Amino acid sequence: MRVEPTVLPSPEALGEAAAAAVVEGLAAARARRADAFVLGCPTGRSPATTYAALARRVAAERVDVSRLVVVLMDEYLVQASSSAGQDDDGGLALEDPAALHSCARYGREVVLEPLQRAAGAGRGPADDALWLPDPAAPAVAGGPAAYDARIADAGGVDLFLLASGASDGHVAFNPPGTPAGAETRVVELPESTRRDNLGTFPSFGGDLANVPRHGVSVGVATIRDLSRSVLMLCHGTGKGTAVARLAGAEAYDRSWPATVLSDCASPRFLVDRAAAAAAAATR
Repeated sequence: MRVEPTVLPSPEALGEAAAAAVVEGLAAARARRADAFVLGCPTGRSPATTYAALARRVAAERVDVSRLVVVLMDEYLVQASSSAGQDDDGGLALEDPAALHSCARYGREVVLEPLQRAAGAGRGPADDALWLPDPAAPAVAGGPAAYDARIADAGGVDLFLLASGASDGHVAFNPPGTPAGAETRVVELPESTRRDNLGTFPSFGGDLANVPRHGVSVGVATIRDLSRSVLMLCHGTGKGTAVARLAGAEAYDRSWPATVLSDCASPRFLVDRAAAAAAAATR
């Protein structure tokens, strides 16, 4: 199914529109007396204006986000210095959550804590409402794919925000070539994805050698099968190829994993004028 992009004037306008979708979802969850509203969240530059706009709306409109659960998509892995926190394959462990490029830190400082401040006491998400895939989950529990079971047990993701890699179409840490059935797992990051991420975190110092070579990531099947709705966010001239590939896709194309958008339930696609113009220039 082709998903036509909605073009907004700027990254800020895109963020406001996406934040409005989240607030609408929260209201719908309250109306049906749901135990939680589960929001899938990428890290990086693409969703940053959305998270800022969401915090502003929560403060201005006195939105109760106490039942919000934030499901992060991925985290970097590094060589473990000890047995603690290691997984069963290669001695990899979650990146230090204090590291400037840690996805857990991003989720805490850019998503969770601003919403807690905006909502006020008793109306913000709980500290433990930030979920992260675990590469060290025991095999008896399903290994890293236990994250998928946890999401399913929560009723699935109500709204999954998505972003596409600019040069290779990665979504979360799913690289080109990812099979459609991929679940949460440990992933070796290709150079293309690592180069895309160089600009996301200044702490890498522009040096590819500083970007971890592995991550733990939700799979494209996690996104497709466990989401009630998805919202793809692309802005800036650097996302021209991504917008063109996504808008032209009729189904999942493993050479550009973000095309999982086409196979998801209730997909929406927001782009800014700069990205739309850059996409038009690729034709």
